[in-house]
Amino acid sequence: MHVKNLHDWNVTYHEAVALQNDIAGQLILADEGFSDTINCIAGADVSYSRGDTLFFATVVVLDAHSMEIIEEASWHGPVDFPYIPGLLSFREGPPILKACEKLLHVPDIIIFDGQGIAHPRGVGLASHLGLHLDIPAIGCAKRRLVGEGDVPGDNPGDWSPLWYKGDTVGAVLRTKRRVKPVFVSQGHKICLNSAISVVLSCTRGYKLPEPTRQAHLAVNRLRRRVLFSES
Repeated sequence: MHVKNLHDWNVTYHEAVALQNDIAGQLILADEGFSDTINCIAGADVSYSRGDTLFFATVVVLDAHSMEIIEEASWHGPVDFPYIPGLLSFREGPPILKACEKLLHVPDIIIFDGQGIAHPRGVGLASHLGLHLDIPAIGCAKRRLVGEGDVPGDNPGDWSPLWYKGDTVGAVLRTKRRVKPVFVSQGHKICLNSAISVVLSCTRGYKLPEPTRQAHLAVNRLRRRVLFSES
């Protein structure tokens, strides 16, 4: 899979913030690059221990209809960028992109365990990496980063708008009864209604959509395998 080299990742805090402000103007928040016929969907996740610089990243590509895994690609190695709220994509982004470069299949859409435009500067992980991958990207986070929204109804598919500074930046979406909702936001090349629809279409009885759920399982398998082999 081709990954665009849009900028240097070895940047200072102020340079990273300036990059986010510039990137925000490049995002496409409407459906582009896919149709109602979606063949494969990817999910990406990262795993690491607090205080450790060894990162693990995995991307899985699933059949959009059966949700069976078609392909899996991973990367692990050191990451130097520190943990800074609002700049997560500079820490987790490079490992995910290195895993994506190994993919033989180019997914129609990719879902990230993180934010899209529901971010202080409108450029969360899904938005930032969506630009580098140049495909429709969705953020589906377990926790809210910014904004306010009403608690949705208890039925799967119920949702309420997530508001931030007067704009709708995402949705508080119920994917499973009696389970806390997820926070869906546009990353790149997709509208909010389509992002919600895609996430719901990938849900198979769990809180998380299958692409990110499977990516989470896969990256933790990788982490255990690597750490066990080194012990």
